[in-house]
Amino acid sequence: MDTSMHSDPIALAPEIALLISAVLGLLVGAWTPRRRQWIVHALAALACVAGLAATVVSATRPDETVFGTYVLDTATHATRAIVLLAVLALIALCRDTVAGHKRETEFVVLLQLGALGAIALAGAGDLIMLFAAFLLASVPLYALAGWAKQGSATEAALKYYLAGALLGVTTAAGVTVLFGVAGATGYGRVAEGISRGPAAAAAVGLIAVLAGLAFKAGAVPAHFWVPDVSDGTPPPVAAALTTVPKIGALVALHRLLGTAIPPDVVDWRLLVAVLATASMTLGNLAAFAQSSVLRLLGYSTVSQVGYLLMAVAVAGQAPLARPALLLYLAAYALTNIAAFAVVASTDQRTLDAYRGLFRRDPLLALALAVALLGLVGTPPTGVFVGKLEVFTAAVDGGLAWLVVVAAVNTVASLFYYLRWIAPCFHPAGSADSDRPADEGAPRTANRWARGVALTSAALSLLLGLASGVVLTAVGAAG
Repeated sequence: MDTSMHSDPIALAPEIALLISAVLGLLVGAWTPRRRQWIVHALAALACVAGLAATVVSATRPDETVFGTYVLDTATHATRAIVLLAVLALIALCRDTVAGHKRETEFVVLLQLGALGAIALAGAGDLIMLFAAFLLASVPLYALAGWAKQGSATEAALKYYLAGALLGVTTAAGVTVLFGVAGATGYGRVAEGISRGPAAAAAVGLIAVLAGLAFKAGAVPAHFWVPDVSDGTPPPVAAALTTVPKIGALVALHRLLGTAIPPDVVDWRLLVAVLATASMTLGNLAAFAQSSVLRLLGYSTVSQVGYLLMAVAVAGQAPLARPALLLYLAAYALTNIAAFAVVASTDQRTLDAYRGLFRRDPLLALALAVALLGLVGTPPTGVFVGKLEVFTAAVDGGLAWLVVVAAVNTVASLFYYLRWIAPCFHPAGSADSDRPADEGAPRTANRWARGVALTSAALSLLLGLASGVVLTAVGAAG
């Protein structure tokens, strides 16, 4: 691979566009009447479109390392595209929630800064850069979690912040230990230094860094904030917090482990496989008992991380691992946002409230079914192909036992998703005769959320049908 190193800021055009848009949005919002805050949304959307265009151009160039710390390769380009598309969807999704709100500008700006941190995580090729990106992907999102300033949102934000503060310090300690062992911070030199240093110290440092990245991804054992934040915040906030940072954290894990940590010195493959098993199993078991759809989605995201970690566990060992991870992340982002958008559209938070949704709004019920069955991994959705490719990579990497565990978890997850889907298509009976005719129906004011739900669900199906093209684009052979 031809990897060059230079200091051209133009190579960072997508990141610069997000940063400039966030700064300008904050300034414009401070001097714009509340009824015209849509300008900030338009500015953010324009930055995302410009970033996507710059990403397409950048992807045609050879792999390179900018300023010696930031790697521009297929993984970074794909992460840019996934995150920017997710931000575009979230900007549309939040319109019903934030329009006219006195902190409307802050929502959009914090979302952009958190997205910038997620992209930086994915491209980090240096331990110091990794920790700086971790902070950028954390601090704005702490504020976003408490954006609504409601009782439950404040509590969720506090839990999120306290967990992040603890694991942020842990990550900093891990980076320090790895630097002490390797005598360097660049991933290539870290791999060389760890091979010559004490393996026990390297293992301690790696576990500490893994804890921080597991927190950003929402994986066990740093998952406990996910259901509280999902249930305690408005659906657009929950969608952002369970989607955007996860993308950057998992790509960062794949790059760090596959590049900087030799598996013959520290057996991180087994450790990640155990974390994957714990995440998918605990997430699924906890989701069974939920009556709140947002808590169910929160635990669902924990289980999804378990499947995604399978690709991380075979990083550098199975050629299909990285393409499978990137495809799965793209499909997960679309599907997860679609599910949260349905909740935002209906303003209903319990499973029973969705009874008869198909009769009231057939398209929205179908979008929910596509999203939830997609999260299971049902063809022809994008998650199905992503999960199939991840399973194949895990088998190629010698983790067939983990595929068996994941397959059992996949079948088990179908039951709690069906607990939500089945009432939607259940005809209204005598028990529903006393309910208002429009109960659970999407409100006209939530047309933006409804549009995002329908569009994201359709794109999830389209991604599954076009998965061969996508896999080729992200480096899969054949």
